[in-house]
Amino acid sequence: MSNTFKYNRLSKDNAVCLLVDHQSGLISLVQDFSPGEFKNNVLALADIAKFFNLPTILTTSFEDGPNGPLVPELKEIFPDAPYIPRPGQINAWDNEDFVKAIEKTGRKQLIIAGVVTDVCVAFPALSAIEAGYEVFVVTDASGTFNEVTRHAAWARMAAAGVQLMNWFSVASELHRDWRNDVEGLGALLSNHLPNYRNLITSYLAQNK
Repeated sequence: MSNTFKYNRLSKDNAVCLLVDHQSGLISLVQDFSPGEFKNNVLALADIAKFFNLPTILTTSFEDGPNGPLVPELKEIFPDAPYIPRPGQINAWDNEDFVKAIEKTGRKQLIIAGVVTDVCVAFPALSAIEAGYEVFVVTDASGTFNEVTRHAAWARMAAAGVQLMNWFSVASELHRDWRNDVEGLGALLSNHLPNYRNLITSYLAQNK
């Protein structure tokens, strides 16, 4: 049998990070992660985007309503990033300004995370696949009501060609080679994985 699979790796020169609807109201719906774990995962992905200088786009849905404003930490990390407050569109891809902001980057790999997984992530992910983009959904920086809903959303997206990754694998695939920056990536991982801090502390102690 011929193998037609092609491993298209994430590239820091071709990827853009889309943070969709991480809003104070919507985040209260996330039950498939603990609040502290979910916040850590979202901020880890944000730090990855900043570390690799990825163009990053922030968007919210109906933030004047019950969904609430974007969590302040993301605005602090990306004060100059395009920010698209959608007046009503549930699928971010239905908002012309959002799509234009993506097109303006000239990049074809979309790293997407958001709340909730089955709607705010799945809808634009499927739309982007249809539009010809490579889509990578960050599973642990996206949350929803329960694990049943989460797995159904993952299955739907994977069937359409979306690649499912966690934030740690996103960082590793973008970095490619530890020798590119041992201390930089080590510090990033250590800030979000307490056990990894022990590993890096030992490494740095041995290499002083």
